[in-house]
Amino acid sequence: MIAPAPFRDYDDEAEFKVLTAEEARQLRLKNPPVSPWWVVSGQLVVGLVAALLAWALTGQRNVGWSVAYGALAVVIPAALFARGLMGRFASLNLATAAMAFFLWEMVKIGVSVTLLAMAPRMVPGLSWLAMLIGLVVTMKVYWVALLIAPKNVKH
Repeated sequence: MIAPAPFRDYDDEAEFKVLTAEEARQLRLKNPPVSPWWVVSGQLVVGLVAALLAWALTGQRNVGWSVAYGALAVVIPAALFARGLMGRFASLNLATAAMAFFLWEMVKIGVSVTLLAMAPRMVPGLSWLAMLIGLVVTMKVYWVALLIAPKNVKH
């Protein structure tokens, strides 16, 4: 049997540099945070375009509405989540920020599931495949929004 490696102290290997106020400011200027409203807006636009494209390609209004409903099942919960995290309570301290994140994530999941369960009653002639496509395309906007987020160009 091989003996476990001795406890290794990584403190001497890790080099953490404490930033000055000016260095921290420069770092924030180079890497501005992405606004959650930028992501939600992008999702709304992509969902609308996908719905109109689905309607135009199939010629069936219910397919367009199905895609739109799938997009809304992402956009509405994301907007609630963003609003919850931007509130005053969520930024009091690290503990309340973590609690707010988990609380609003649960709200987001609950609203999404509720919207999906209501879909057959809300969209006449619902196309489940079209709704799923709208849902997935709209969710993927998170990644695209991070790639094309507006950058602060002041240096």
